[in-house]
Amino acid sequence: MTASSSGEPRRASTASCPPTATSEAPDGPISAARLDFKVSGFFLFGSPLGLVLALRKTVMPALEVAHMRPACEQIYNLFHAADPCACRLEPLLAPQFQAIAPLAIPRYQKFPLGDGTSLLLADTLQTHSGLFLEELEMVPSTPTSSSGAFWKGSELGAEPQAQPAASSTTSEVVKILERWWGTKRIDYSLYCPEALTAFPTVTLPHLFHASYWESADVVAFILRQVIEKEQPQLAECEEPSIYSPAFPREKWQRKRTQVKIRNVTSNHRANDTVVCEGRPQVLNGRFMYGPLDVVTLTGEKVDVYIMTQPLSGKWIHFGTEVTNSSGRLTFPVPPERALGIGVYPVRMMVRGDHTYAECCLTVVARGTEAVVFSIDGSFTASVSIMGSDPKVRAGAVDVVRHWQDAGYLIVYVTGRPDMQKHRVVAWLSQHNFPHGVVSFCDGLTHDPLRQKATFLQSLVQEVELNIVAGYGSPKDVAVYAALGLPPGQTYIVGRAVRKLQAQCQFLSDGYVAHLGQLEAGSHPHAPTGPSRATLAKSSYGGAAPVDFLRKQSQLLRSRGPSQAEREGPGTPPTTLARGKARSISLKLDCGEA
Repeated sequence: MTASSSGEPRRASTASCPPTATSEAPDGPISAARLDFKVSGFFLFGSPLGLVLALRKTVMPALEVAHMRPACEQIYNLFHAADPCACRLEPLLAPQFQAIAPLAIPRYQKFPLGDGTSLLLADTLQTHSGLFLEELEMVPSTPTSSSGAFWKGSELGAEPQAQPAASSTTSEVVKILERWWGTKRIDYSLYCPEALTAFPTVTLPHLFHASYWESADVVAFILRQVIEKEQPQLAECEEPSIYSPAFPREKWQRKRTQVKIRNVTSNHRANDTVVCEGRPQVLNGRFMYGPLDVVTLTGEKVDVYIMTQPLSGKWIHFGTEVTNSSGRLTFPVPPERALGIGVYPVRMMVRGDHTYAECCLTVVARGTEAVVFSIDGSFTASVSIMGSDPKVRAGAVDVVRHWQDAGYLIVYVTGRPDMQKHRVVAWLSQHNFPHGVVSFCDGLTHDPLRQKATFLQSLVQEVELNIVAGYGSPKDVAVYAALGLPPGQTYIVGRAVRKLQAQCQFLSDGYVAHLGQLEAGSHPHAPTGPSRATLAKSSYGGAAPVDFLRKQSQLLRSRGPSQAEREGPGTPPTTLARGKARSISLKLDCGEA
């Protein structure tokens, strides 16, 4: 959808007949069907509209087809050359186009962003100028309001006698532009396999019609036209988030680096950092290459950028550090540039090849309340260490979103090594988990539970977080008990274990039933901390590569009835909005790390 100058929305449509302009009879009633919106681009798929108009022209020779202009800005007539039902429209508007072939839509496999061929009518008129002119002498043209500059200027030595020809040239071109249905070409031919020529002609229309809805070439072409139409509107309404490094690529500090990282992909990562307001803010990252950290980036420059105003999309350069012998980097934020309460995206970019690691710096007030979720065993409904994408438990996303909507800081902990950060973050993003702090183990370890406990202890003692609830598997009971979390605030997913029943609450009925209890207000711990008004509420959208997830089938998570459905039609608008937000099945954010 594109916005018009009057503020009324315009939409792209696909059909077999174009929308007709509406008109009112003298007595008042509308004589033609009318749409409730303005159409910007109208796409025809194998439409016989050209045959119908040609027949009308045969019956009524005085009929001017160009005057039957559809009520839209641009017509796109897509067809297969072998389709017996399809027909071109351009020769009906300008007979000279009988000698001009329709534009070929590029194959998506070879040119996913298009092949660069101009679709503008003015460029076609310039390329085939001999078909539209009686005299071929060209002079520098003056751009007109309707067509712009489309003729190439003649050589500087052109004689003044050519000026009358230029006048007729401009007049002829303007006539064509005025008769045209838009500013671009109209006829576009699709790729047609040669094997289809062996099929009976009567079966081709059915095959071609079905192929339009399955063709990646068609979808890519439509998206390119819609995006091209919307880009100027976005530039006027909001400032785009454009990221350009402050420093260009430089030579590596060490000569061996170029040889070491050859033919291996980056696997950089940075830990999400949580600090209390007024405390030192220190960022940590590790820069490795290869899926199993086979190459360490040693002694190279890394630039640190922080988005101090996330809504603006501007990255601010805070400083440059050099990685140590283990590829690690520690960057303390200067005290004079310390950030206030909020969540700030961080990007650490390698100066040598512009690969980067991303994380978030979360600054909280003293006593901020948080809820901890253990990813392993509590969110996942299947076990997968390095294989397929594990499924998510029904209702898990809704429970996390409920706590986030209540104003709690969300903390995710996992026993997986940090080298799998991109995989875990992509999994959270795919299933639309709310944004939160994610903690990983530092490398491969034989005791991941100890590292979990150490991280959570640091949040309580150094950051002064108030953890009000913890979710996990039976293995996490000891971790939460070490934090001093009461059994009534420790929720364990799975079958009840007799020896642990006194130390936690088992969610034997799953997250869906537990969500109903939370929304009913049976949970005794209402949010009272200062985080509700300071921390943003959003879905997890960290930039992480998800190429390996694209090959997996999309997982639709089942969910229980939302709060709005349970409360009935008298639900306030805010509650209904939350209910709709929970119905989102998945969300893929593709990016690079």
